Amino acid sequence: MPERFLGIDTSNYRTSAAIYNAETGEWVNRGGLLTVPEGAIGLRQSDALFQHTVRLHEKIEALPQGEVRAIGVSTRPRAVEGSYMPCFLAGESVARSAAHLLSVPLFTVSHQQGHIAAAALSAGKLDLLDGEFLAWHLSGGTSELLHVKCGADGLPDCTCIGGTTDLAAGQLLDRAGNLLGLPFPSGGALDALALTAEPEKGFRPKVNECKFSLSGMQNQVENKFKTAEPKQMARFALETVANAVIKATEQAREQYHCPILCAGGVMASQIIRARMNKRFGGEVSFAEPTLSGDNAVGVAVLAAKLCNR
Repeated sequence: MPERFLGIDTSNYRTSAAIYNAETGEWVNRGGLLTVPEGAIGLRQSDALFQHTVRLHEKIEALPQGEVRAIGVSTRPRAVEGSYMPCFLAGESVARSAAHLLSVPLFTVSHQQGHIAAAALSAGKLDLLDGEFLAWHLSGGTSELLHVKCGADGLPDCTCIGGTTDLAAGQLLDRAGNLLGLPFPSGGALDALALTAEPEKGFRPKVNECKFSLSGMQNQVENKFKTAEPKQMARFALETVANAVIKATEQAREQYHCPILCAGGVMASQIIRARMNKRFGGEVSFAEPTLSGDNAVGVAVLAAKLCNR
């Protein structure tokens, strides 16, 4: 049986299917952003579920054909009680049907666990998944600093020890991008614009026990929009997020002396990555940009890990 594994992830903003070869480490991901109306900064769950249902078969059909040993699918945002989003039903329904027809095992994981596995694969550090580390999951809907260990079930056991107490980092950046007329999600375009600006210190949010608030930062960004060039406002927003992330990481490292893994679409920012690298050097690892955002590769990696236990 070939060591090929199918992963499926239907997050709030991207439909994704992937094949991962556990023998070679090679992967193929086929994903696409959902359509968000111009000027909007999000989608209703019913709209996201509909788009996933219509598009998922196209992503799977675009994958290289061949047998798979098992199928993995994300069924919830986080591996905690009560974590639920209807959009994941689209992927779960297809995955359960395919596993039944192919007579292969089905493994369910969380979207967050998939992000972490994709980052570990991309950084060339899959061995982290068998140990202990700190992980940032920084995206449009999540800004969590996690203490991660390998759970009894073989999956990443994530305990949230810090992050935002209100507005997610990605939400702040998307709202900044909306002010500038950038497409949603705005992270990539905002980062590109910010890289053309002069160095900017940004605002330093108060960080206490690895936790911080970003809701007040929206007012700071809006004020910057009124008084500064667009590129400078973009830089200000990203440097502000970087300041909070670095301070929270420093506080966490006082208690947990272990490596740091960075996952999630916001962590694709060149500005945030450069700041983290400068502060933590070889102790911090990142997913490459194509595996920073939502994808099914990490889900397939976890299916391989569980199948081979």
